[in-house]
Amino acid sequence: MITDKCNNVLVLAPHTDDGELGLGGTINYLIEQGKNVVYAAFSTAEQSVPAGFPKDILKTEVKRATEKLGVKPENLLIYNYEVRKLGYARQEILEELIRIKNTVHFDLVFIPSLHDIHQDHTTIAQEGVRAFKNTTLLGYELIWNNLTFNTQCFVKLEEKYIDAKVEALKEYESQGRRDYLSKEFIYALAKARGVQAGCAYAEAFEVIRLFL
Repeated sequence: MITDKCNNVLVLAPHTDDGELGLGGTINYLIEQGKNVVYAAFSTAEQSVPAGFPKDILKTEVKRATEKLGVKPENLLIYNYEVRKLGYARQEILEELIRIKNTVHFDLVFIPSLHDIHQDHTTIAQEGVRAFKNTTLLGYELIWNNLTFNTQCFVKLEEKYIDAKVEALKEYESQGRRDYLSKEFIYALAKARGVQAGCAYAEAFEVIRLFL
């Protein structure tokens, strides 16, 4: 399995919760296997926080959510780029990605799918490819934003890892009752990918760059 040889893993999330939604089960699995997982969230979407919540609530929620998955506090990087405007800070984001790259030798980097149509997701995906072009890159799916998605790679997961994903996403109380945050949706997608992979549950990824 490709992850067996990956000791340092980086997850690039345009917004808080994207990493958990795209690969929460895989994050929990990798950490249980002893891998060092760094999670970088580029926007806390303060401009989109619903009325009644503190503007920085997503910063609190991502800390709790990633802790549920086993991410060490020191491995959580939170940036405050304005939601839906990451494209205006491309060069600054690229330079930050290169800085991250130079701190640790990452064996595997997860980015949003290159087919993701959300403008912030597109920015992180494209700049992630530029910064880590010599690293194995896998694109994660957020099917409500993907016009198409190539299920070229699967991580087979036990039920406990899907449970951990569900529990992590429960921390995002500010996001309300979005369908893609529901336990039913999380399990349905994991089951569907599991059927494709010949197992009970799985998460699927696009292979963007692969180094063996």
